[in-house]
Amino acid sequence: MKRKQKRSGHNQVRLFGTGMIYLLPALILLVVFLFYPIVKTLYFSFYEVGGGGVVNEFVGMEHYQSLFQSEEFRKSMVATFLFVLYTVPAEIIISLFLAIIASEKLKGIGFFRTVFSSTLGVSVAAGATIFLFLFHPSLGILNSILGFVGIDSIDWLTNSKWALFSVALTTVWMHLGINFIILLGGLQNISGELYESAEMDGAGYWSRLFKITIPLLSPVLFFVTIIAVIGSFQTFGQIDILTGGGPAGSTNIIVYSIYQQAFSFGNFGYASAQAIILFVIILIVTIIQFSVGEKKVHYQ
Repeated sequence: MKRKQKRSGHNQVRLFGTGMIYLLPALILLVVFLFYPIVKTLYFSFYEVGGGGVVNEFVGMEHYQSLFQSEEFRKSMVATFLFVLYTVPAEIIISLFLAIIASEKLKGIGFFRTVFSSTLGVSVAAGATIFLFLFHPSLGILNSILGFVGIDSIDWLTNSKWALFSVALTTVWMHLGINFIILLGGLQNISGELYESAEMDGAGYWSRLFKITIPLLSPVLFFVTIIAVIGSFQTFGQIDILTGGGPAGSTNIIVYSIYQQAFSFGNFGYASAQAIILFVIILIVTIIQFSVGEKKVHYQ
């Protein structure tokens, strides 16, 4: 009996060791590119850091105190949350609408699935450049359409009232592809027998949509919402290309502010403090999503 227990324990150790060997490459990557940068950023946030990452002196909570007293940082936080508010609901609703359309068994629907998912193959730089032309004050097609219907042209990217909305519109378009594919995959995993049974019981289209489709798709919607929120908080490329954080800081969301403080002004310690605050905000928002949103998720 004791020999069997020893053999069982030895086998478990061997299995654990084998599993760790397979996990080692992934663990090394996580340590080098995720955990170490987080620890280093936290370390930098308490120091005055010069060019090339040279640590000069310990300043404690000074960077954090300066941030919370800064009007510019508060404006950046407001712009960040407004940007998330503009992008996330629009991304989810439009992607869900397109996925529902594409899940219908219609002739030629494959073409539309390709079109709806095509933004997935467009890089941030290319997508932002496309919208840079669309938003052009005199040559852009958006102002041409407005002029055709008798509405004055809009300075989409140079007016502080419209700039954040314009960047949000670009971001929504760029994120539609990945959200559409994930939601379409979720829809195709719902058993067709459920719809047939509901139809035999006299359930109409809208009844099937809200009582079968949405509840059974809720785990996928929950996942898409989380990645959409995190992605919106981390938006950078389109802001850099379209507005550069302007005009008057109206699109200077926290990620772009971190970039400016670190690489334009050389305030690495100050930028690190902002990065830690952003990390904490995303963590809190994600925890809230899990604690509140997961209760409404219907797992099959």
